[in-house]
Amino acid sequence: MKNYSYGLKKLKIIEQIAIVFFISVIIPTSISGFVINNINQQSVRHQLRESAILVASMVSDEVDFFMETSETTLAQIADTLEYLPNRKLKEKFIKEVAKRYPNCETIEIVRSPEELEKLTDNAHTNEKLILSTQMKDGSFLVIIYSASNWDKQLFKSLENDNRQVYIMDKNNRLIASHNFTPDVFKETIDLLPEEIIEDVPVLFGDEKNQPIVYLHRTKPELTIVVNTTQSITKHTIIDNRVKIILAVLVAILSMMILLGFYIYYLYINIRQLFKAVIALSKGNYQRQIRLLTTAFTPYEIVFLANEFNDMASEIHKSYVELQRKNIELKELNEFRSNLLDTVSHELRTPLTSIQGYTSRLMRQDIVIDEETKQKSLRIIKEQSERLKRLIDDLLAIPDIEGMRLRAVKEPLWLNEVLEQAELLLRKRDGREIIVDLPEDFPQILGDKGRLEQVFVNLYENAIKYAYPDTPIEVIIRNIGDKAYIQVKNKCDKIPAKKLNTLFEKFVRLDDEMTRTTRGTGLGLFIVKGLIEAMDGKIELASDDDYGFCVTITLSIADEESQ
Repeated sequence: MKNYSYGLKKLKIIEQIAIVFFISVIIPTSISGFVINNINQQSVRHQLRESAILVASMVSDEVDFFMETSETTLAQIADTLEYLPNRKLKEKFIKEVAKRYPNCETIEIVRSPEELEKLTDNAHTNEKLILSTQMKDGSFLVIIYSASNWDKQLFKSLENDNRQVYIMDKNNRLIASHNFTPDVFKETIDLLPEEIIEDVPVLFGDEKNQPIVYLHRTKPELTIVVNTTQSITKHTIIDNRVKIILAVLVAILSMMILLGFYIYYLYINIRQLFKAVIALSKGNYQRQIRLLTTAFTPYEIVFLANEFNDMASEIHKSYVELQRKNIELKELNEFRSNLLDTVSHELRTPLTSIQGYTSRLMRQDIVIDEETKQKSLRIIKEQSERLKRLIDDLLAIPDIEGMRLRAVKEPLWLNEVLEQAELLLRKRDGREIIVDLPEDFPQILGDKGRLEQVFVNLYENAIKYAYPDTPIEVIIRNIGDKAYIQVKNKCDKIPAKKLNTLFEKFVRLDDEMTRTTRGTGLGLFIVKGLIEAMDGKIELASDDDYGFCVTITLSIADEESQ
């Protein structure tokens, strides 16, 4: 196979497609995934910061609403107590109010500021909210809320939120919390800046993906801290990042699978084209391209394969026609050689005889008696007839091969034809011809002159190859509207392979090197052509009893014709 390299390595089509796919698909898709992931991460970070600020503001609003409601309730209770005349009625009213407000753990009257301060410290230590108001008699009405009820009121809108929320007093003591964990709380408080900005949500901390917000209130003096936990970060940023990466990988894998199918079918079909071209270059013109046709097979490949198959078919037809012409030329060349051989062997002998005996008769220096003169003239006549039959045989060949040979079919008596054929034999070698013809045998349809030529050729063939002192047998029978004529002799059995070729031109039982009998090898060929021109059939057979047996089938003339 030719080498088409030009200094650089030539890549196969599958390698080229893989490189193009990597450069045009995998790299851009990977870069796009990276950009999308960064954009998404920035967006999620912004959302986390905004949501943390929003949660701090919401909790602040909840504190304001709770404080206003609680202070209003406390003022109403204090006003009511001012109108009660004695201590006993006041205690009874306080118990009834405590039942109506389950969020209140304790409602009591404190007589001195020292007692109030002590009660306040105790409540803050236990992370409880305490509210108080001074009454007209100088005592203080105090409401202490339980820690659980306090948290429930403030964080009921954050039940499904995983952020950690802390509410601390002015001394940074925890008074309320949501999703509280001690370790995280301590780490978060340690990150609070020393300078606190009041009444504005402020971001602080070092983690970009875990924003922390504080909101310091002055009325009441509280600090609200919102911490974005690691679980929220994982759920929002890391999970989204994994989803984007998986989406990019799935997209690349899907494209690779689709491209893999495409490359598979394309490569198989291109290999078919490749093999077909190689086969054609090596002379296999019957090779056809059989494509694996699917939705992945390009139209151009199908078109190219069809055009190639049509071209290969035309080349094969031309090649077959060329072979046929070559065979005809070879046969013509063989025919020419055989014709020259026949002329040299068969025409020279009668011409030499005619020339010799004619020269003898023309001599004036000798006296030729009548008997010698008649003998010479008879030989000249026989050799002339022999030469005429040979010329007739040669002239009949083109008509037989071109199927232009015509025979006049008319009713005739077969015994007359056989008798005339015996008379036309140039040499019988003393052979007896035994004819078995029924006396009442009907007339047959045929051309009398052509049939005489047929039987002359058959008799000559049978006589040439028969054993010495054996007769030539002719057996004639009729079955239905057909007449069957057999001409046979006793000779060596003819091999089947040779028997099948005896109807061809210039074919003889003895070849050119071992030729022992005269003849052109045209006799049976002409006999077959003449019989078929009369719409008859001829067959050859050979066995141990009769080495040569010819069977001719002709039509019986109907009664009207007879």
